[in-house]
Amino acid sequence: MQQDDFLKLGYKIKFERGKRKMSQLDLALKTGLTTRSISRIECGMIDPKLSTLQRISSALEIDIIELLNFNLS
Repeated sequence: MQQDDFLKLGYKIKFERGKRKMSQLDLALKTGLTTRSISRIECGMIDPKLSTLQRISSALEIDIIELLNFNLS
């Protein structure tokens, strides 16, 4: 993925988290990640591993394919 894709992915995670009224702390607790890691992913600062994206999509109760679909709906 390119840097622009990291930003889109981060925004998608934040968007989905917001739809569920989850805080970064809520998502961190459900995934076993730190709030700092969640924040860095949402800001597009890091390239998360596939296993991390699977944990995030599971915590958000969406398919990983949906997580990687950057169209917001």
